[in-house]
Amino acid sequence: MPLKSLRWSSIAALLLLLLTAKIHAASAPPVSLYGNLPGLEMAAISPTGSYIALVGVVEGRRRVIVLDKDQRVIQAVPLDDQKVRWIDWAGDGKLLIKLSSTVALGQEFTSSKAELSSVIVMPVPGGTPFAVFERSQTITGGVFGYFGTVEKDGHRYGYFGGLDTKNGVPSGKIRPDLYQVDLDTGKARSIAQRSTQDTDREWLVDAHGDVAASLDFSPLKGNWLIRNGKGATIASGRARQGGIGLLSLGRAPDTLIYSESDEVTGVDRWMEVSLKGGAPVEILSGENISAPYFDGRTRLLIGHAREGDVPEAYFYDAARQKAVERVGRAFPGRQVQLVDWNDDFDRLIIRTDGSGDPQTWWIVDIKGRSAKELGTAYPLAESAVGLVRMVRYKASDGLDLNAVLSLPPGRKPTNLPVIVLPHGGPTARDYPIFDWWAQAFASRGYAVVQPNFRGSSGYGAEFRMAGNGEWGRKMQTDMSDGLAELARQGIVDPKRACIMGASYGGYAALAGVTLQHGLYRCAVSVSGISDVSRFYQTEMSESGNDRTLMRSLKAEIGSGRDLQDISPIRYAAAADAPILLVHGKDDTVVLYQQSTSMADALRRAKKPVELVTLPAEDHWMSRSVTRRTMLQAALDFVQKYNPADPGP
Repeated sequence: MPLKSLRWSSIAALLLLLLTAKIHAASAPPVSLYGNLPGLEMAAISPTGSYIALVGVVEGRRRVIVLDKDQRVIQAVPLDDQKVRWIDWAGDGKLLIKLSSTVALGQEFTSSKAELSSVIVMPVPGGTPFAVFERSQTITGGVFGYFGTVEKDGHRYGYFGGLDTKNGVPSGKIRPDLYQVDLDTGKARSIAQRSTQDTDREWLVDAHGDVAASLDFSPLKGNWLIRNGKGATIASGRARQGGIGLLSLGRAPDTLIYSESDEVTGVDRWMEVSLKGGAPVEILSGENISAPYFDGRTRLLIGHAREGDVPEAYFYDAARQKAVERVGRAFPGRQVQLVDWNDDFDRLIIRTDGSGDPQTWWIVDIKGRSAKELGTAYPLAESAVGLVRMVRYKASDGLDLNAVLSLPPGRKPTNLPVIVLPHGGPTARDYPIFDWWAQAFASRGYAVVQPNFRGSSGYGAEFRMAGNGEWGRKMQTDMSDGLAELARQGIVDPKRACIMGASYGGYAALAGVTLQHGLYRCAVSVSGISDVSRFYQTEMSESGNDRTLMRSLKAEIGSGRDLQDISPIRYAAAADAPILLVHGKDDTVVLYQQSTSMADALRRAKKPVELVTLPAEDHWMSRSVTRRTMLQAALDFVQKYNPADPGP
């Protein structure tokens, strides 16, 4: 039977009822549904395919859930508000769970707070969990880098960066050593030391648990060199803006791959070099790659994801490639993202997205030619999810651009009120998928446009580099040009527009009503930058005046007077629309003071402004309670100043 005729079915009764439940309602779903953390947000399959781990909400509590091969729930551990960053299997017997938390740092560090990570080792199917390094007296601060796991000598070992404080913290900077950790006993053994020079060091661990290579990088001059496990230099160069990193072993076990960015053209090159030395060779030239794929056993490069509005998985092995193509055809009209696979590549976890799909997770049995639904991120019926599609347009200077458009479900796409929702980064991009912010506003009758302005990733190096020096300038007009195109098509009413965003998107929202005028009825800035000069100074101070960062920031946003000229706070008195500022107190990326200072400047200028403070929240909106607070405040604000039409 062809795979396109997959037999759809549900899983165990508990998850069927609680993870796949859909809300059917004539009226708009509650805002809290969108603001809550996803009902299913992560999934990973064990190497043999015997177990699936999920992070999701069951019986009102967020948990790590483990299913066996018959899809029976065998473990369910509460997580609640703990911030989970990823999950990964270490063999079939251990699940690794990476958590993070915001902590205060001592005076010897260059910043007052940091987001530090820990990794929990959870035995499966049962046992007592423990944290990596918790049994060490001298390794502190959590985990600084994860370098995979290996099975040897009857044990499963994990490889992690750890900060050994026996000899203090060098120059107030975090430079870890590399440790081998027995995932049965928790015992840690140092296998490679941090550099004794003023350089940053990272490692590549091979399939035997040995250090295959190390990369040393000097932030001062940008010089770098790669040594093999015997200490011999096999590659070197200069990356003044830091565009250098180890990726993996190569397509053969005696080579490795590193990524190198050309600072003039911005092109990222993947270079393969023999571990014995020799001239590096560029591979996959001309491919627009969004992610590499590695083999869990051999650590070899086995494929990559090709960038696009619908990213495409591509494997070098013909059988694997045929399998993913057949899976893609089995979900017509949906975006299919490959999430994880077992070692034999006969059980795949995928996520589907798109119009009418609130992000659905599936386990696909390649040999059995069947798929079973694991759950949905948001419990919405197809009719409650707004249409999502791409819109093509040209910037005022002729540059080809596109945007993601989300439309209100059940409404005619004509003369709609609109939200311009630029992404953060700014080196990122939006895809035509279910976006919880966009869908929340679409459910209230708004069209939502997410412009992929110049400087966004995903469209090649030239497009990304075109954003350099264009904060508040062409990057900003790229957004309003998208609004104008939708108005030209009759989809939106340009006189009923607001702009909102987070991080860089929050900066763009502020710029939209201070540096630009006459476009928006209101602006919502979440964790946004108001004072670019101060942001630059903070970044430099907290990095210990890292020269690499300085060169990178100057290339991207400028320096000196340029930073003042593009700072919304300088033009607070010129703001021509009400502004809502929302910011987490524990933000370590864009400091909370960026919003409080903007609020003060607007009040002095007697401009309408509201400030919502999110206690104990970071830059990424990691907790349901504060996500709900932010979303409700933003929706109330927009509805006050730019009300939507009543529903059908």
